[in-house]
Amino acid sequence: MEDRIHEDCGVAMIRLLKPLEYYQQKYGTWMFGLNKLYLMMEKEHNRGQEGAGIACVRLEGTPGREYMFRERAEGSNAITEIFGKVQKGFSALTPGQFADTDYAKDMLPFVGELYMGHLRYSTTGKSGLTYVHPFLRRNNWRAKNLSLCGNFNMTNIEEIFDKITRQGQCPRIYSDSYIMLELMGHRLDREVERNFNDAQEQGLTDMDITRYIEDHVRMSNVLRSTMSDFDGGYVVCGLTGSGEMFSMRDPWGIRPAFYYRNEEFVALASERPVLQTTFDLECGDIQELDPGMALTVSRNGDFRLEQILEPKAESACSFERIYFSRGSDRDIYRERKKLGGQLTPAVLKSVDYDIEHTVFSFIPNTAEVAFYGLLDGFKRYVNEQKIKKIESLGRIPTHAELEEILHEYVRSEKIAWKDIKLRTFITEGNSRKDLASHVYDITYESLEPYVDNLVVIDDSIVRGTTLKESILRILDRLHPKKIIIVSSAPQIRYPDYYGIDMPRLEEFCVFRATIELLKDKGMFALIDDTYRNCQEELTKPKSEMQNCVRDIYKPFTVDEINRKIVEMLRPSNVTTPIEIVYQSIEGLHTAIPEHRGDWYFSGRYPTPGGTKLCNQAFINYIENVYQYEQKF
Repeated sequence: MEDRIHEDCGVAMIRLLKPLEYYQQKYGTWMFGLNKLYLMMEKEHNRGQEGAGIACVRLEGTPGREYMFRERAEGSNAITEIFGKVQKGFSALTPGQFADTDYAKDMLPFVGELYMGHLRYSTTGKSGLTYVHPFLRRNNWRAKNLSLCGNFNMTNIEEIFDKITRQGQCPRIYSDSYIMLELMGHRLDREVERNFNDAQEQGLTDMDITRYIEDHVRMSNVLRSTMSDFDGGYVVCGLTGSGEMFSMRDPWGIRPAFYYRNEEFVALASERPVLQTTFDLECGDIQELDPGMALTVSRNGDFRLEQILEPKAESACSFERIYFSRGSDRDIYRERKKLGGQLTPAVLKSVDYDIEHTVFSFIPNTAEVAFYGLLDGFKRYVNEQKIKKIESLGRIPTHAELEEILHEYVRSEKIAWKDIKLRTFITEGNSRKDLASHVYDITYESLEPYVDNLVVIDDSIVRGTTLKESILRILDRLHPKKIIIVSSAPQIRYPDYYGIDMPRLEEFCVFRATIELLKDKGMFALIDDTYRNCQEELTKPKSEMQNCVRDIYKPFTVDEINRKIVEMLRPSNVTTPIEIVYQSIEGLHTAIPEHRGDWYFSGRYPTPGGTKLCNQAFINYIENVYQYEQKF
């Protein structure tokens, strides 16, 4: 229903544990790894449509020939473009050449045992191929080559930048991805040099030193000396030129990662169904990477799970479950249905318990599972009412009585259709607003005008822009008695800094409504006090900071804020009564008990960096938006 919010990234990796000849013989192609990477990335297409990239490492590289490959592209068709380029390199081969694994390893690009893929959504506003993962750090020593990608956003990049520049480094680009690449590359250099010294002490020379280094590099050492500096949510993945593969999850468990291993391969992805579908697995076959844990596969194929950082209070992102991750996951499907079902009492109250004259629908498609849960809740309610009516008769009902009672049912319709995508090249304000009002279309005469209530559920209400410019206008064309907009997520009140593009407070309709309520009631002192308190918090050590932005919500109930949101979002020509119903935070945790990361709704950030940036966001709002609006 909203101008959609975007997840930062998706990652996919596969490490083949057998020679390529094995896959040629068993599966009919040495491209087993490349093909599976393609499938995993397509199954994660929901996690990034601004760009994509892949990397490949060939274990047995010949000096003078490439052994580490990378391809990147921008746009929603990036996956197709990348794998099309790779396949184009194979198009001139004869069937015999294509089936010859020795020929493939010697002559063809992207033929190897290690593959890594990435899908990107930008959360920083930085665009262009320069910022598309994977990133690559080159060196003539295979073990010092590093390719890095990840699903992450770091909250303390300024501090890390200052630290590495004090050490004498001079990063070429100011971004968390490049700085992490250089910092980790620096630590990888030190790990290689440590092994170089060990090899010399043992009297080794020339290629024997190289082989010793490549056999003894421990990526866990590199990760321990690198990742302890970072504050944020992340799953970091990488390959080295000598054949090390690794993936590490943040110690709070904010961003997700799942893996599977057998005797043929090790695979990792951002979502469990991706692995299930790609490799035809059961849910129980797949493991989740624990917080602070690293999965590593060495050059010789040794698989390890190592605790790199001590796990913190687990704060797995609840928004992953509500919206971002694929709804085909077994547990996510159940959770989303429960989120919808739990809203039954609140929606019943909104329609004044008039089931007969209420029609249910959903916008957008990501809200469909919560919609089924809400329908189930109402079906249970209707069945309970039927039982009570039958029992209240005190006798065996007649056929006509039974027919009348059993005829009651829950009505649902496909109300809205998304017809067009608003093109970004249209920038003139009035033109954009006019076109935005036509993004959706409706099913005409799908309810009885001025008699039926219309209940429409969404997974979340973030900015409110699409509600105001399009949804409420088109729903009003049906002339319902009342429109009830339902959100399966609680009120989104606070920015995210761990990989989702929600960094500014003024973007949220809940925040804007609260500020307007404060103005209406003349509570300007609370706004000023919060501003000064946020400034004071920024003078403290990060570990001692409190989120002062939470104070602005304390004077108001959820219902008061809801009514203000409706007042602000109601189009000027719409007179139909409108009500908004949100999930409660308690309901969120009941439906999704294992994913406690609720900072979007509660303001309780799991890391000090998140708290700091939220205080800074309020200061930015006051100085850049609020003070300007007060002047004019």
